[in-house]
Amino acid sequence: MRLRHLSLFLLPLFAALPLRAQDLAATCHASSSYDVTLRPDSLLFDRPAPAPTRVEIGHGQLHVDGAAVRLDAESQDRLTLFERDLRALAPRVRTVAQHGVDIAAQGLREEAAGMGLAADTRSQVDSHLANDAASLKRRIAASHSTHDWQGNAMDQYVNQLESDLLPLIAADLGQQALDAAMNGDLQAAADLRDRAANLATQLEPRMRQRMQALRPQIEALCPAIRQLAMLQQGVRDGKGRPLDLLQIGQ
Repeated sequence: MRLRHLSLFLLPLFAALPLRAQDLAATCHASSSYDVTLRPDSLLFDRPAPAPTRVEIGHGQLHVDGAAVRLDAESQDRLTLFERDLRALAPRVRTVAQHGVDIAAQGLREEAAGMGLAADTRSQVDSHLANDAASLKRRIAASHSTHDWQGNAMDQYVNQLESDLLPLIAADLGQQALDAAMNGDLQAAADLRDRAANLATQLEPRMRQRMQALRPQIEALCPAIRQLAMLQQGVRDGKGRPLDLLQIGQ
């Protein structure tokens, strides 16, 4: 079974950055086996297995695997609040995710600035970072479903970022190594070649540390996520099963 952190739209961002989904799950201790889509008139939770595979909530009404479920007044109230609170949470999560993009982009700019790159290389790095960050932020803003980020969707963003930035920086460091070798400084040349070869590995821990600045904003979302888990309690799916859309661990 796939476990998916229900800070819904943070997942795509941190799949692309050094902070990974398991770090988010550890923050709020929340997971779900469902994908979720925010529709204009309802929330859709779906998964391949086990049953139920499709749960739809809208205006206090519940449909499970296509069948309407009769609810008592308390369950209707709970689902009405669940939908309201999840819709209210979504823009907050997008804001955190977009702030994370800004932190990452600025961090990469500062990392590049500390490498002694040529002015033209720095300009190209800045341009690519601005374009890639803007593209990712637009996608976050437009996303209403975790399905938007399945499969190779985030891999494509990661690959685009790497293909835009790493060759530029590596080529600049390689030129610096060549210049150092030509000037007789073989140790500096070897160090620069090593930096170029291990660029991604060297950047990851530093970027991971920078992204910790986002953690308080993620933690601020946890009470709302726990409230969602509480609201689903007591609601049954029509076959006596708990409406277990979201799990909260210890």
